[in-house]
Parts: sequence; structure tokens; C-alpha cells
Amino acid sequence: MTCDKGILIKNIYYMLSYAFQVLKESNYEGIATEEFENIYDLFAAILGRGVARQLKQGLYREYIEKEEDLSTKRGKIIVAGTIRNKIQKKQRLSCEYDELSENNIYNQTLKTTMLVLVRYPDVKRKHVSVLKKELLLFSAIDSMNPKEIRWDSIRFQKNNQEYRMLLGICNMVLEGLILTTDSGDTRMATFLDEQEMCHLYEKFILGYYKYHHPELVPNPDRIDWDIDEGRDGFLPTMQTDITLKGHGRTLIIDAKYYGQVMQSRFEVQTIHSANLYQIYTYVKNLDSDRTRKVSGMLLYAKTQEQVQPNSHYVFDGNSISVKSLDLNLPFTEIADQLEKIVEDYFMDREEKIG
Repeated sequence: MTCDKGILIKNIYYMLSYAFQVLKESNYEGIATEEFENIYDLFAAILGRGVARQLKQGLYREYIEKEEDLSTKRGKIIVAGTIRNKIQKKQRLSCEYDELSENNIYNQTLKTTMLVLVRYPDVKRKHVSVLKKELLLFSAIDSMNPKEIRWDSIRFQKNNQEYRMLLGICNMVLEGLILTTDSGDTRMATFLDEQEMCHLYEKFILGYYKYHHPELVPNPDRIDWDIDEGRDGFLPTMQTDITLKGHGRTLIIDAKYYGQVMQSRFEVQTIHSANLYQIYTYVKNLDSDRTRKVSGMLLYAKTQEQVQPNSHYVFDGNSISVKSLDLNLPFTEIADQLEKIVEDYFMDREEKIG
């Protein structure tokens, strides 16, 4: 089955796995062999397995600030509350203290997303059953209004790294899929939100190369402006999506996920001008010494359009190409496309023949 832009649903799992680097986690292996009718069913299956792992290990706990009237002092005494208790002839101290709790934003977000998915009719019964059993163990954890989740406040560190992919899925479900609530029913979008998918697409490509080609030091890199005079304080930051370096060469990949790859004017289709200007600027500023060993690539997720870019240009010695990555193929063939990029840019002719 396929979803938005003709992506095989199973490939969303692989994209998530590479993006969040959980390929070595044995509890997710069975998902790769399962068939899914829709994207929500896939998300429910992944959450079911991921949450089961967290429950087995123990849900993440962090210190939560609490305020309570107590018979003995705990933490810091709140003077105003304690005086109010005395006026009301209550022999209680109003205290503020920190308590290690599972009822935090990480687990609250998980519970909120699980509740959305168990109510969605297109999620298979077996996945709903798993989530419902797990929700019984979340009874002490509050659910939230999805619109009130502050995603920018969520931080990951050593003790909660395993939540990274799970909350990434929660974000896609709650931010990208929910449209409206009419008469108490949760409605979901037919397609994944383009902005969310663009972010996943970029992280997937970076994660793939980090996993399979660490020798190319895959990373997003910041590029300095090659200026002769003036201060660069007001110039925009140049940050690549993916930079690969090896064999004395550098390839900048700009990952693009659009509903339409080509722009059209007067019935003439061309590459998005802003994208081409951007990659050209990255390449030329990074190759300030004019080594001509810096190349660039616009790598679009292939759409259903008849015309797909597959072009190569050389600008004053620097190679810039525009290609499409077909995500509507078995994942081994997607991997072959990504490997072909490495072969073309980093393998010498003798290595290719050998």
C-alpha cells in the first residue's frame, strides 16, 4: 500500500528507523515484515512495540514541581499558603517540593497519541488491542490537549533517548495528521503534512549515510560566506542538510520534499529557482579556494508528475546535479539509489570497475 506522493507505507518505517537510528533495536524487527493498509496503522504498530519496551524498562521519570498542604515540612514552605491555613485553623504547612514522577510531558504525549490512535477506525484491531492494554498502565499519567503540547520544550538526554523516535511519531500524528474535531470525532488528514514529511525525508537521508557510510562523515555543516569586505553579521546562515566528505571531495545534498518538484510558467517547466540558487551559493562559498572538488545535489522525493528532474550541470568547474529519489519502491531499491550517489561522487573509476 502507498500513502502521500506514492510512498510505500512500509518505507515510512524504514525512513523513521534511519532518521532516529533504531535499526539495532530487536523489538521493532517484526514491523518490517508486516503489511499495513494505512499510515495510522503503521504508527500504531510502532508505538505499541516501543511503549511495550518502555514499560518493561520502566517509564521515564523526571522531577515535577508539586505544591501541597502537609503535616510536616517538605521542600520549601510557601508562606502565603501556610498563613491561609492558620487563618482557617488548619494545622498544615503549605509546601513546594520536587517529586520524581512518570507523569511528565514525555509520557503524557505518548498517552495522548495512543488515545487518538485507538479511536481511529482504520487502525487494525490487533494494534488497538495492544495500545488499550498498555493504556491501562498509564492510569496515573494525564492526557493532554494535543494543541497545548509545547514540542519546543521537549529535550532529550541520555536517560530518555529511546523516546526520541516515539515522540517523533507522536509529533507527526498530533501535528501533521489531525485536522479538526467535529461532534467529538477526531478527523485525520488523508496525507502527511508536507512540512513534517520534509523534515523526516531529510533526517532519513542523513541517517542512512551515517549508518552505512560513517567514513564520509555525514553531517549538516555550516558554511561561511566568502566575502572580501564587510561584516557577515547580517548575512543569513548557510546550513546544509547533508554534507559528505571523502577522497578529497565534498558533496552537499539539499533534500527537498514537495508536492510538485517542478515549477511551471507559461507552460514551461523548470527547476525551482530558489532551490538552485541556494545549492549554487552553498557550493561556491564552500569552495572559496576554487578547488573544484566541491559538488552539490538537489535531491527531490519523486512525485507523481510526468516530468522528473535528472540533470547535471557544471558551473565554473563545480558539479551541480538535480535528481529524484523514488520512494515508491522496495527499500532495497531505495538503498541502491542512495548507494549510486556515493559511487558516482566518491569512487574512482578503477574502484567501480573492480
